[in-house]
Amino acid sequence: MKFLVDESLSPQLCGYLISNDDTAEHSREAVGCGASDQEIFAYATSNETVIVTADTDFGTLLAQAEADRPSVVLMRELLSLPVAEQGRLVAENMGQIRDALVKGAIVVFSRTEIRVRPLPIA
Repeated sequence: MKFLVDESLSPQLCGYLISNDDTAEHSREAVGCGASDQEIFAYATSNETVIVTADTDFGTLLAQAEADRPSVVLMRELLSLPVAEQGRLVAENMGQIRDALVKGAIVVFSRTEIRVRPLPIA
């Protein structure tokens, strides 16, 4: 699986998403510094990449497009945590969310729960 970490999150998060099966890049390097949500959305769609973000606007873009891709991991509620803890939470739960991300989903992380909403959004 390929992950694209949005500018709203630290580039250091990429290191926690990389594994034998997964790659990660930050949007600053992949799309460019200051890229719009639409540009990031288009890049993720064409490159079959999961967007990792704290920005809820990607849910709106998915709903407007009635799209089933790209999947989005929303970490807005984890912003107060250190990057290492954010990364650990996602990495430790990847087995639980991987199938949903492959099929198309918005996965919302909080400190106490993970919510999965399949795509497309009705």
